Amino acid sequence: MVATSSGVVVNAASKLPTLETEFTLFGEGHGVVGAMDEVGRGSAVGPCCVGLVVIGADIGPCPAGLRDSKLLSVARREELVAPIRAWVLESVVGSASAREIDDFGLTWGLRLAGLRALSMVSRRPDVVLLDGGHDWLSIPVPSLVDPPYPHVAVPPVRTMIKADVSCASVAAASVVAKVQRDNIMRLLAREVPGYGIETNMGYVTPSHRAALRALGPSPHHRLSWNLLAHAPTSVTAD
Repeated sequence: MVATSSGVVVNAASKLPTLETEFTLFGEGHGVVGAMDEVGRGSAVGPCCVGLVVIGADIGPCPAGLRDSKLLSVARREELVAPIRAWVLESVVGSASAREIDDFGLTWGLRLAGLRALSMVSRRPDVVLLDGGHDWLSIPVPSLVDPPYPHVAVPPVRTMIKADVSCASVAAASVVAKVQRDNIMRLLAREVPGYGIETNMGYVTPSHRAALRALGPSPHHRLSWNLLAHAPTSVTAD
């Protein structure tokens, strides 16, 4: 057992996500737990999306085969969406557009997407379990350059590195977010053909970079990324 800096306990030996961390939070007195994961952070095209699932202490067994979305095939992710929605109290996906990311920055875009997800649920979580080591959800000291955040209260946040691998609720959030974003990207691929978005999902691959040189960026590219100067030769999608 390994304890993170925020006090959340991880079953490091587990190969499949469990509800161990979530029940630790229930045991601390939190009646409703939210779990969040983002997709599209490293993409050069389209929105970043944040999945949020809300669960209660009476949550049943995990859907069979539930894993972090990166460990599942496209078909298996899509098959899991309905069982996940039936398993949790609520599941939603918030997003921030490429233009919003350009205007405000990636961290602000992630926060905007997360807050939009929170604004969609009717049951406010008492705590949010967030994948990663950085709390990008909580609003810092307000400034004049902040995007128009939704008027929603942000619950206390617990961060955990690799929560999408260890925690079943976060894995579920990753699946619903990934499936929804992939569907969005397939629609964008029809609107701006030639970049291979239907397969690369906006991540900069060698063929995507070649298309950028030939066609220039589309209206859905994140122009603030200085695409050709800093694009890696290949990127693993989240």
